[in-house]
Amino acid sequence: MNKVQIKQQIERYLPEAGLVETPLKGVQLFRVTEAVPSVPAVYEPTVVAIVSGVKEAILDGHRHAYDSNQYMLCPMTMPVEAGTPQATPECPLIGAMIALDPRVMRDLSLEMENAAGTIRRPDGAALQGLALAHWDTGFTQALHRLLELLDAPADARMLGQGRLRELYYAVLKGAAGPAAKRAFGVGNEIARTIDYLSTRLSEPVTITDMAAQVGMSRAVFHRRFKEATTMSPIQFVKSMRLNNAAMKIAGGMNVAEAARNVGYASSSQFSREFKRMYGQSPRHWCQDVQIPVHIT
Repeated sequence: MNKVQIKQQIERYLPEAGLVETPLKGVQLFRVTEAVPSVPAVYEPTVVAIVSGVKEAILDGHRHAYDSNQYMLCPMTMPVEAGTPQATPECPLIGAMIALDPRVMRDLSLEMENAAGTIRRPDGAALQGLALAHWDTGFTQALHRLLELLDAPADARMLGQGRLRELYYAVLKGAAGPAAKRAFGVGNEIARTIDYLSTRLSEPVTITDMAAQVGMSRAVFHRRFKEATTMSPIQFVKSMRLNNAAMKIAGGMNVAEAARNVGYASSSQFSREFKRMYGQSPRHWCQDVQIPVHIT
């Protein structure tokens, strides 16, 4: 089992450019045949595996580019810029996105630690918003076994959740394992805070509220949060709100509605902060940015 076979599986299921949901819950396949500049996006907990081409994600100014030699793990919801700047019809971007179920990842992480006879204590290393990991045999085999279910709908219904669990296990065992365990295992307070924030973007949330959710002082929480995300909590919330609004505007929502949707009571404040982050007013930005099928 190798990446060539996985590429053939994806191409057979998706012969033309596009992004498709598969019968396997949380599994999407994509093929991009034109260059797409990096634009605001919000990554949910996910794994992205590329079998052709190059993908990039920019987190707080730091560029992460990866191809068929590495897969990308995003263990928690993050505001990023994402694009496919090198895709062409001759060299398309082809790959799979697998959503991570936080509950299953947490259970697996704890089960692995129990099986080893010890519960890992937090090791002091910073949580990573994005992690790149080289494909190993376990990950390759697990992804191949998952995608081969696309040719057998009845098997997909019966075996899909088990094969997803096998892929999650391969991620936890592989090079991205430490990053995944910091997000889903013992000591995952910052990841839990981000889960809390991502469902409350339209509500006022203070650092005191966030720190209280995980039982930390404001100072310790601020330091730990910045180590994990490279942003202060307030910067993170603002980026999440503006990126979500940008995606809604690109999808056709009007500016005032998008601003209200992410918690801005003042359209003028929203426009000022949007222009400060993206260099243009929301209306001008929307006119200039052409976003085809969005591949996160």
